Amino acid sequence: MTSAPPEHVPVPQSGFSEAEILARLGQAAFIWDIGSDAITWTAPATAIFSDIPANTLARGSDFAALIEPHRAVRSEALVAALQSGGTYRIDYGVRASTTAPLVWVEENGSVRTGSDGRPLRVEGIVRINNERHAHDEQLLKLSQRDPVTGELNRTHLLAALAESIEEATRFRASFAFMLIAIDHLGRINDAFGFDVADDVIADLAQRIRVRLRGGDIMGRFSGNKFGLVLKNCTADDANIAAERFLAGIRDEVIPTKSGPVSVTATIGAVSVPRYGRDVNEAVNRAQEALDAAKRRRRGSFNLWRPNVERDAQRRVNIRVTDEIVTALNERRIVCAFEPVVHADRSKPAFYEALVRMKQDDGQLLLAPDIVPVAERLGLIRLVDHRVLELVITELAETPDVQLSLNISPATAMDPDWLATIESLMRAHPGVAQRLIVEITETVAIHDLDDIRGFVNRLKALGSRIAIDDFGAGYTSFRNLRKLAVDIVKIDGAFVQNIAHSADDRAFVQTLIDLCRRLEIQTVAEWVQDETSAQMLHDWGCNYIQGRLTGLASSARPWLKGAEAVGRMSEA
Repeated sequence: MTSAPPEHVPVPQSGFSEAEILARLGQAAFIWDIGSDAITWTAPATAIFSDIPANTLARGSDFAALIEPHRAVRSEALVAALQSGGTYRIDYGVRASTTAPLVWVEENGSVRTGSDGRPLRVEGIVRINNERHAHDEQLLKLSQRDPVTGELNRTHLLAALAESIEEATRFRASFAFMLIAIDHLGRINDAFGFDVADDVIADLAQRIRVRLRGGDIMGRFSGNKFGLVLKNCTADDANIAAERFLAGIRDEVIPTKSGPVSVTATIGAVSVPRYGRDVNEAVNRAQEALDAAKRRRRGSFNLWRPNVERDAQRRVNIRVTDEIVTALNERRIVCAFEPVVHADRSKPAFYEALVRMKQDDGQLLLAPDIVPVAERLGLIRLVDHRVLELVITELAETPDVQLSLNISPATAMDPDWLATIESLMRAHPGVAQRLIVEITETVAIHDLDDIRGFVNRLKALGSRIAIDDFGAGYTSFRNLRKLAVDIVKIDGAFVQNIAHSADDRAFVQTLIDLCRRLEIQTVAEWVQDETSAQMLHDWGCNYIQGRLTGLASSARPWLKGAEAVGRMSEA
């Protein structure tokens, strides 16, 4: 038995023409005759362009006059289409008058040409696209805005600053660029969490925003800083504005879900373009002013002003930076060696390696001239790496000598330096046991846990650890035990006057006694006379160094005659 063939089921008709369906979808098809400039629409175009007269929509040139922001967008698209297959897609806005709302349009079309290759007509479809444009605008806004505050992010803040500098330069105007830093934001993070800190940042942004004038620009410069461009703002105006911002921040607590939080802010500013001719200069000088305000008093304001001494020091820094880097490249960073002698002055126990820099005229710059500058300019790690190489080489070539070297606080926290010393010690067995590494008391105070790991790794290699300049800070003897240091070097400021100062005598004698009880050896620095040396010996100090026992020399005191001269010339 076979089934009956299926009956034909008619497709229901909507009753609308294709043109009417397009119109209901916010679309309309058109044919644009290039020669006559006439546009023929497949449905009344006024159905989708309700505010634009029909006669305006009937001519290409009249319609083009309504296009924003770039009227020539259609003609440029046609030229490009002729060169790339004949089709195009463009977006633009149209409006009937300057007061009418802007309608965003997406247009897709193809260009028909004659036998001579010239365009005859354009066939295409336009579609109202307000929703997509709004979405694109929202995405653009999000890309420009800080998500916490809704203000400009750093990239667009600096772009706005650049535009403001260009405009002010062109019109001989001035403005202030201001950095507002929230004080101690890290404490809020630690105490309440990052979500509460974000609430604080958002609240302060709003407080600053309501105190700005029309035309002023605000953005989030970094985690705890806002940047402001205050248009037409003199130095006096900047002072008034800064106090207004500071008062608005400090005078009211900020309600958060963890309770009220009270904060202050510090402000630095610079007048632009007078003292900020480009973005980098404006930002750097505003940051300098902010740093100066923080050093003086948190919660204050400082306006950048020229400073002859500061500018001269900056030029010196640039010159010295170049000199240090050149000296490193040319191997002109060398060592001098100062004896550390047994307190009975029987013989040297070891030598302290001190950095020197050979100058072009043959003179040597001493450590006090090199180290502070290198630390300030961020070059000390390079210097310390070079000194380490020199000391290890010296130890490897002279099996019976012991040396100590100082490292800066930055180097003590540098994993690369530790990796380098471990590598060098593996390459030269037996060297580690004859090396003493001196770290400053300041590092031991502030970074006890990190320093303990650093000390343990060095001691595991066989080296000894000394705390340098002990007494200048506030390290407790409990911390000395935690660090398991081998040697304490007593700050020379207390040692040099023990023959004349009862207070210094009491202090130094107490340190020596406590170290002896903890089985830590002691070195007294800056020993200058026989009386002081005898006192130190009687109190049980292990070693002394200073003018009395010999200052640092580039000669190797442990070498004799021609060998010492030869090694000096090699260096």
